[in-house]
Amino acid sequence: MRIFYILFFILSAAASAYGQENLTLSTDSKKGKLYFYWGWNTAQYSSSDIEFKGEDHNFVLKNVKSHDHDLRWKVSEHLNPGRLTIPQFNFRVGYFLNDHWDISIGTDHMKYVVNDLQTVKISGYIEGTGTVYDGVYDNDDIVIDQESFLEFEHTDGLNYVNVGLRRNDKLASLTSFADLNLLVGVNAGVLIPKTNSDLLNKGKNDEFHLAGYGVGATGGLNLTLFKVFFIQTELKSGYINLPSIITTPLDTDRGKQDFLFSQWNVVFGGYINLNKKHKAKNKR
Repeated sequence: MRIFYILFFILSAAASAYGQENLTLSTDSKKGKLYFYWGWNTAQYSSSDIEFKGEDHNFVLKNVKSHDHDLRWKVSEHLNPGRLTIPQFNFRVGYFLNDHWDISIGTDHMKYVVNDLQTVKISGYIEGTGTVYDGVYDNDDIVIDQESFLEFEHTDGLNYVNVGLRRNDKLASLTSFADLNLLVGVNAGVLIPKTNSDLLNKGKNDEFHLAGYGVGATGGLNLTLFKVFFIQTELKSGYINLPSIITTPLDTDRGKQDFLFSQWNVVFGGYINLNKKHKAKNKR
């Protein structure tokens, strides 16, 4: 809630500074408008089975639990231009096809961390690694210890690059300069994580990699100020499938998993009226 008030203050001050002369050029119609936003998210994930395959191992960890890794909200972190991509963030650019429907593309930068020291079931084998984990497993208990067995994170991050289609409807005009809008939509895209994984102390291959795909749905509320700026809160959920995860520096070592996710997002942005530019050209 504190984030909402901070963003509301920032955008209100910016709107006042923009000037009444420019604001009156805005139009009620959204058709032809471009919008963009930036903000932050918290995320949750369902438990998932994670499969690991390589020349010396082939096993599945079952019902693995995880969490996100967002930073406690700080102005020095979240509003620092040099650290914009460190927190979990959302960036999006969209275009209104008409007064209600927009199409957009954006990135949801989430972070996914497997809970350390949790006990899960393991099935499969590990051989020739020279560790205490060599053996054959059949639904046995194992502790995920990141110091000796497995460290597994998509922390830079779980990057969901997606295209969305959304419907926008005005709920109410709160004042002469503030409108409250409802939005719902669907999205689909690819996952390009930078996986921080260390399996059996083999080392890390911390590179961006096209690992899979995702689909989802979004619902939210949008508070538009002076028809130029907006603050928006969103609830987003969906399904992620990662059939090709980099797990070690060896090209033969891969992992796979799929899970459900949910996000709560708070973003702020603005509109650019492309129709106005088009009309200005026609007058010349």
